[in-house]
Amino acid sequence: SCVFEGLRVYDGEIFKLEEHTERLFHSAKRMDIKIPYSEDEINKATKKIVSVQNVQNGYIRPLVWRGSEMMAVSAQKTKIHVAITTWEWGTYFDPKLKTQGIKLNISKWRRPAPNTIPWDTKASGLYMICTLSKHEAERDGYTDSLMLDHEGNIAEATGANIFFKDKNGELHTPIPDSFLDGITRRTVIEIAKSKNIKVNERKISPKELSNFVGCFLTGTAAEVTPVSCISDHQYKVCDMIINLNESYQTL
Repeated sequence: SCVFEGLRVYDGEIFKLEEHTERLFHSAKRMDIKIPYSEDEINKATKKIVSVQNVQNGYIRPLVWRGSEMMAVSAQKTKIHVAITTWEWGTYFDPKLKTQGIKLNISKWRRPAPNTIPWDTKASGLYMICTLSKHEAERDGYTDSLMLDHEGNIAEATGANIFFKDKNGELHTPIPDSFLDGITRRTVIEIAKSKNIKVNERKISPKELSNFVGCFLTGTAAEVTPVSCISDHQYKVCDMIINLNESYQTL
């Protein structure tokens, strides 16, 4: 059993540290894991490791996992371990693809129904089908994979939320009711609304893919990454997406 987070470091500063730590503790609580430190202690330790390793532009991965004291399904007596790692790291996708847009296929795996898993956690087990989906996508010449939810609606990519732009300049993004409501997702929605861009959070059917003219992913690792195609549906890397990315980078 493991829960974790992913944070970015920009010019030596940690982006939204408190929000990520708060979500780490939420994930742990949902997984019946009691972290043996306070949120303040985790925040201080995170800042210290970034400082000690002098990470200027990189990534942080806090991990919380159960030990091996009980080798069974029951795990009440296991010791809880915590580690925080960080390293210099550039863009998640090839920098060229950040301007050209990445290509997605549509995964055969679906996000599970919300009553079958603790879907609102960042737990390691939830990423098994993401890894399988991404491996298949890369074997077939794609960069990533679009995953549908248990009802067959559009959910997210393997590690990032997704947005679409329609012909009227409005944005559409799936309701996060069976997958994570990403911190970057919420940040981009705030940026868009500050620019008077209407954001529609709703159920989106795959049949609507041909109705949109633009598409992009959001996530701590992905940041704001344009999508050039999903399967055989083509999209433009438009000025709105470029502008949203530029605004995000200046936060």
